Amino acid sequence: MKKTPIDIWLTDPLNNFLGRQTTSGLVLFVAALVALVLANSPFADVYHHLWHNEFSVGFNDFLITKTLHHWVNDGLMAVFFFVIGLELKREIMAGELSNPRDALLPLAAGVGGMVVPALIYLVFNPSGEANDGWGIPMATDIAFAVGIISLLGDRVPLSLKVFLTALAIADDLGAVLIIAFFYTSHIDFPSLAVGAVIMILLVTSNLLGVRNTLWYGLLGIGGLWLAFLLSGVHATIAAVLAAFTIPANVKISDKGFVIHIKGLVSKFEAANTNDVTLVTDEQLHVLRDIRRVAKEALTPLQQLEHAMHPFVAFVVMPVFALANAGISFPTDFLGQLASPVTVGVAFGLLGGKVLGIIGMCFILIRFKWASFPEQTGWRHLFCAAMLASVGFTMSLFITGLAFSNDTLILQAKLGILMASLMGGAAGYYLLKRAG
Repeated sequence: MKKTPIDIWLTDPLNNFLGRQTTSGLVLFVAALVALVLANSPFADVYHHLWHNEFSVGFNDFLITKTLHHWVNDGLMAVFFFVIGLELKREIMAGELSNPRDALLPLAAGVGGMVVPALIYLVFNPSGEANDGWGIPMATDIAFAVGIISLLGDRVPLSLKVFLTALAIADDLGAVLIIAFFYTSHIDFPSLAVGAVIMILLVTSNLLGVRNTLWYGLLGIGGLWLAFLLSGVHATIAAVLAAFTIPANVKISDKGFVIHIKGLVSKFEAANTNDVTLVTDEQLHVLRDIRRVAKEALTPLQQLEHAMHPFVAFVVMPVFALANAGISFPTDFLGQLASPVTVGVAFGLLGGKVLGIIGMCFILIRFKWASFPEQTGWRHLFCAAMLASVGFTMSLFITGLAFSNDTLILQAKLGILMASLMGGAAGYYLLKRAG
C-alpha cells in the first residue's frame, strides 16, 4: 500500500501514539496537572467561574438548565459509564469474568478492596456530614492503574495485567451499584416509570433482532438517560443499563464470513478494471458487499465499544479531570491534610485497598479456592494492590455525589491526590523491582 506524506508524518505517528495503552493515562495525568496549575495561578477565579456558567438544553417551556460542571458530571460522564457497561457485558460474556473459577480471585479481591477502604474511612468519620463520603476510597481508576502497569511492558507477567484489569472492572461494577443504591437523591416515580418503559423497549428491540446502533442511541440518550436525569436516580446508571441492552450477537458466523469474503474477493479479482485511480461500478458494488458482510460479522456491542473508546479516553476523561481536579490549595494546607476526611480517604485508598485485596487473595489461595495468576507471587499481588489504590477518576466522581460542602470536597480531593500519587509511584517502583 502506497503511503502519502500525510500518512508518514501525521496519521501513522498519531495512530501509534493513541494506540498505546499508556497514552490515555498520560493524557489524563496531563489534564489533571493543568487543572491543578490553573487552580493555583492568577487565573484561578476564571478557571472556577468557567465551570459555574449555566446553559440550557430544550425547547419552549421544557428546558433543562445546569452548570457546565453538572453537564460534565451528569452528561459527559454518562458516555464514560456507557462504555464501562459495554466492557462489563463483554467481560461477563467472553472475557475475564466469564469463567467463574478464573474470575473468582479478581472478583473477591475487588470486593475486599472496596469493603475495607470504606470501613477505614468510617473509623475516621463515624458521624456527621463527613460520614457520607465512605464510598470515595472504594474506587479504582482503571485507566491510570492499567496505564502504569503497561509502562513496564514485558517485565510484568501478562497474567498480572489480566488480574488487575479484571479487578478494576469488578471495582467499576461495584461503584455503579454503590451510586445506584446509596448516592441517589429524591426519586420522581413517574419519570422512573417512563425510564422503565423505555428500558423494556430497549430489551425488546434486542430480542427482536434490532441491530441499528442509532436506534439504541436515540432511545438510550433521548429516552432512558433523560428519564433517569429527571427521576433523581443518577443518570450514569441509565448509561450502564442501556449498554447492557446492546446486542452482542453476529448475523454471520466465522465460517460463513470466510466463505462470503472468499467469494467476494474472487468477484473483485474478476471485475473489470480501468487505468485510473477510481474503481469501476462493478468493483464498487463488490466493495460495498464486503463492507456489509464485515459489519454483519461484528457484534454491535464491540463496534460501539471500539468506536467510543478513543472519545472516552481522550475527550471525556480529560475534560472530567479538568473540571474536577482543580484544587486551590488553602493557606492552612497542613491543617486540611490532617482533617478526618483527608486522612480517611488517603488511608482508605492506600492502606484499605492493600489490606482488602491481599486479605481476600490470602483467604482464597490459603483454602485452595483459587490459585496465583501464572508466574506471579505475593510480591506481584501486593504491587497490583498498590496500583489499585489509584482511585482518581471514580473517587473524584463519587466525591461530587457525596458532598455539597466545599470544604469537605476540598479535603476529599486532597486525600485522593495524595493516595493516587503515592500508590501509583510505589506500585510502579516495587513492580519494577519484582521482575
